[in-house]
Amino acid sequence: MTSRSERPPTDAQIDIGAWADRFRLLGDPTRLRLLAAMHHAGPAKASVGELAEMAGITDVAASQALRTLRLQGWVQDERDGRTVRYTLVDTTVHALLHQMGAEH
Repeated sequence: MTSRSERPPTDAQIDIGAWADRFRLLGDPTRLRLLAAMHHAGPAKASVGELAEMAGITDVAASQALRTLRLQGWVQDERDGRTVRYTLVDTTVHALLHQMGAEH
């Protein structure tokens, strides 16, 4: 517990806006399911269809959510012939998923 004389961290010390954006993205169940699925897959890259199946969502919902996560820089895509495969690359999200109890 902090004493009353101690001040909480300022926005300059913690990027409050960036954390708020991160929690907003994590607050969407579809995106969170996909992130957990990619985390479980580990370094193996998974296709949209594979991730959708693991997350229990449609391919369309997975594709839309993956686009958002890719634009945020949390996941990386790689073309494998006609298939696009995705992997989780954001280390902070990776650590948060461990805190939630997600396993590889």
